[in-house]
Amino acid sequence: MTRYWLAIILFLLIPGAALNAQVKGCTDRLAVNYNASATINDGSCLYNPSNIKPIASLQLQGVLAETSGLIFWDNMLWTHNDNLDTNIYSLDTVYGSIVNTIPLKGVVNNDWEEISQDDEYVYVGDFGNNYGNRKDLKILRISKSSIYDGSPEIDTIGFSYSDQTDFNPAEANDTDFDCEAFIVTGDSVYLFTKQWNSRGTGVYSLPKVPGLHIARLRSSYDVNGLITGSVFIESKGIVVLTGYSRTLDPFLYLLYDFTGTDFLGGNKRKVEISLPSHQVEGIASSDGIKYYVTNEHFSFPPLINVSQKIHIFNLSSFLGFYTGLNIPLPDNLNNYIISPVPVHDQLKVRSMPLLVPSHYSLVSLAGQVVIAGVLESDESMIDVSGLSPGAYILRIGENKKHAYRLIKD
Repeated sequence: MTRYWLAIILFLLIPGAALNAQVKGCTDRLAVNYNASATINDGSCLYNPSNIKPIASLQLQGVLAETSGLIFWDNMLWTHNDNLDTNIYSLDTVYGSIVNTIPLKGVVNNDWEEISQDDEYVYVGDFGNNYGNRKDLKILRISKSSIYDGSPEIDTIGFSYSDQTDFNPAEANDTDFDCEAFIVTGDSVYLFTKQWNSRGTGVYSLPKVPGLHIARLRSSYDVNGLITGSVFIESKGIVVLTGYSRTLDPFLYLLYDFTGTDFLGGNKRKVEISLPSHQVEGIASSDGIKYYVTNEHFSFPPLINVSQKIHIFNLSSFLGFYTGLNIPLPDNLNNYIISPVPVHDQLKVRSMPLLVPSHYSLVSLAGQVVIAGVLESDESMIDVSGLSPGAYILRIGENKKHAYRLIKD
């Protein structure tokens, strides 16, 4: 007993010993509840509402009116349609034009909703299930080495959901067992379901080898929307989902700073996309910062007629600090570029010459203006050395319509 109490006393007296204890909390500096003392991310981070616009949008050809999935492979984007068409298409990333059309012979497109990949294979998910009654859910696995040979080698991964017992057809779009998003990593496939009733997503896993498998439910989360696409940037530890609300308001869901394949165990941030009435379906990225998102053609005469496109997004302001990357926006855009992120002493703001002079203000998350002034040249410096570490909003221009989140370290 004496030795026990002696050890406790020494622990308390030794400088810094208590500081080595692990503290759980929100570790994301962009969150409103960021805890500077936290050393373990417990997935509790909360964020202010946010939205994003594409930096460019590319028109897709008419044959891709029902584009439904997207990957980046072999320096091209690859997509497919979700009804009858049994081709996959490669697209260039500059114009969105079709480069190759690859027929997948001997297969049927019941409802192809997503495409994914690993080092050896491309996977196409034939698992659209709007009525919740399909018993032939499957993923086609195509050997990458055979795709350009004219005779792609294809096998099938079949599955059913571990928690589905009722296969009576529901009303259209009235089931939680629909799916339009999946990723492949390690030895498994991970499905992100489209829960029409719950407005959430369930994460299921199954082996990525041919055969008939049970997709096991691992976790679920209320995204308040319908998930339609996914991409896993494994080298950066980032999953980004895309989807839309019942009223076709699209969004991205950023999942990052998780452990292993506990994709819902880390930061979960929703970013609204400022493209109303766009039925977004596919998403791809190669670096975790620049993302390509497709929407299929949608019309509601005479009010709405949205054509199929690829939209390009720069997520530096959301993921730049986490990834250590920051891709600048093109100089010909009516916008500003801020660097570095995070900033220590001097913040550089670059803009087109016609945008200066511009008034700016730096605002704390509590709404207090901490610095204000005028950007007088197309490359201006703002001294932030006197600010406390944390997150701030830089507002620029007339009515402060341009807003940028930055981190002071």
